[in-house]
Amino acid sequence: MASDHSQTALAHHFDDMQQQFEASSLGMWAFLVTEILFFGGLFAGYLVYRSNYPEAFKIGSHELDITLGAINTAVLIGSSLTMALAVHSAQLGKRKAIMLFLTCTIVLGSVFLGIKAVEYTHKAHEHLIPGAGFAFDHPLAPQVKIFLSFYFVMTGMHAFHMVIGIALLSYLLIQAYKGRYGAEYFTPVEMVGLYWHFVDIVWIFLFPLLYLIGRQV
Repeated sequence: MASDHSQTALAHHFDDMQQQFEASSLGMWAFLVTEILFFGGLFAGYLVYRSNYPEAFKIGSHELDITLGAINTAVLIGSSLTMALAVHSAQLGKRKAIMLFLTCTIVLGSVFLGIKAVEYTHKAHEHLIPGAGFAFDHPLAPQVKIFLSFYFVMTGMHAFHMVIGIALLSYLLIQAYKGRYGAEYFTPVEMVGLYWHFVDIVWIFLFPLLYLIGRQV
């Protein structure tokens, strides 16, 4: 028999918690498919222009800070681990552990955004942001500008998704503090976990496509 807590978490249009969980999972996966289509369009455009201007994209890639990019990759991989541990803790009904791992994920996500802000600041100082102030002394400067346009659009949209993710994690943290989640009701934690892992996976593709072009491994 369901507890009073799980009953209060059950929306009126569902028969039981299992049905509610399955509906939520279906909705989240459908949303992630639309996100794949969105980022897929950006990746497709990137690949078309990269095939047309391979040398310019290589030059533009070498203007990026591979060290900061690699650090951010490690940070996001760590955040995926802490997010997975938060979901696992929610499934076991461990309130303090949920709060701990959600906090760690928020901190790691914030570190990622901070490093990305540093990168953007460096590009602004070097006049490498596409626009009226763009300056790059090279015969292929217009094509390099296309690469940097993709860089800012793709990483900018990724960062925007990170901001949304941190906001969702902050909400989960508040609800976990109130004792909202437990072994019988952890759906929001798992759904946000799926979203967070998706955003992390997008970066796993962005890092080599943007930072590692033509570099010796």
